Amino acid sequence: MFHVKQNGSILLVNPWIYDFAAFDLWAKPLGLLYIAGLLRNRGYEIEYIDCLDIHHPQMVRERGRPRRKGYHQGHFFKENINKPPALDDIPRKYSRYGITEEAFRERLEAMGEPRVVLVTSIMTYWYPGPFHVIRLIKERYPKSFVVMGGIYATLCPDHARTYSKADYVLPGDGLAKILGIVEGLMGVSSPGITQSSHLDGLAYPAFDLYPILDYGCILTSQGCPYRCDYCASWKITRGFSHRDPQRVVDEIELWQSTFKVNDIAFYDDALLVDSEGHFIPMVKELLRRGIRCRFHTPNGIHGRELSDEIASLMYEVGFKTVRLGLETTNAIRQKSTGDKITNREMERAVTYLRQAGFSREDIGVYVLAGLPGQRVSEVEESIKFVRACGATPKLAEYSPVPQTPLWEAAGRVSEFNLRGEPLFHNNSILPCRWEEFTWEDLNELKLHLRN
Repeated sequence: MFHVKQNGSILLVNPWIYDFAAFDLWAKPLGLLYIAGLLRNRGYEIEYIDCLDIHHPQMVRERGRPRRKGYHQGHFFKENINKPPALDDIPRKYSRYGITEEAFRERLEAMGEPRVVLVTSIMTYWYPGPFHVIRLIKERYPKSFVVMGGIYATLCPDHARTYSKADYVLPGDGLAKILGIVEGLMGVSSPGITQSSHLDGLAYPAFDLYPILDYGCILTSQGCPYRCDYCASWKITRGFSHRDPQRVVDEIELWQSTFKVNDIAFYDDALLVDSEGHFIPMVKELLRRGIRCRFHTPNGIHGRELSDEIASLMYEVGFKTVRLGLETTNAIRQKSTGDKITNREMERAVTYLRQAGFSREDIGVYVLAGLPGQRVSEVEESIKFVRACGATPKLAEYSPVPQTPLWEAAGRVSEFNLRGEPLFHNNSILPCRWEEFTWEDLNELKLHLRN
């Protein structure tokens, strides 16, 4: 380990979610935890606050834990708050998800003044959470340097620099840049130390910062080789590379043996790509070592990459939540938005999974709703197709994502000022609704899926 001369601690914060709805689908700030592991490995003193922690002692004493499902996904703590003025016309309750502001303030008061504070950001329309965290930190510790990174900071850097009050906004891959920034702010230099952002060159993410850990999250690759028009994965992580399958299995084994974690969610955007040299050896090594976890794929996997061998290995090793990305059965839209799957390939993928032993309920297929110019009939047809294949349709409401090819089309058809106000990117308000796809249409689709 490389040790530095201490000049104050570093606080890392995972902020609240401000939204109409939020649900914990194995949600941990993996990038922030990698940064925590990196900095701690360099000898820095680390403090960590996760505003979404469902095991926060004070919250549990006062409210009990939020409801959980069998694989540890479930609800967050929440409290209803006033909507931002921009959303006043939306007829839904608005909430802050996570611990109370009082609990956050008490945690700040219990620690010493940090030299540097790193605040992550996720969805562009969740920026009120990071903003409120930054305001409270500035009130309590006005001399601390606040650095904000993450998805919002990457996709809306000008908005973040103008309104966040952070001292530094860090767009792009924070792992590749953060060490130099922190060392500058801490007044430390490390001559001869080189930094790689490849995950196999880093310490594991610092999941041990959680006193109670229900599940683990893991990346076996970085980036995505596809360029879907509605997705910014390529912008957030440049290029595409795999980790060493042996190293991945070592990490899974650590979380299970040391922390007794039995649920692992894969955060990959392209888990099955180049599977002969990556996914298949990884699963076979898990089986060889006798590691039995319940594995989940909330980000979705590419059905085109599935084979009967992969499906059988997934079933044998313990995959429980299998999600596939279809988005639409419209062949023209499939081709124009990324060309990652055809209907025939989706049918074949579901057939492999069903033959391997997965049930209809195990296999969820994402269907996008609310794309610019999309009619509700297209979504209805996609839902029928998924059911006919033997899988369960999962409605994914479209959120306009800055810096993606579909962003311009969304801006042309939306009644909201998408460029000026990231709150309008929220899929809960159906940003691209029109006469052929209304609020009422969306609610009927949701009702249809529940029946």
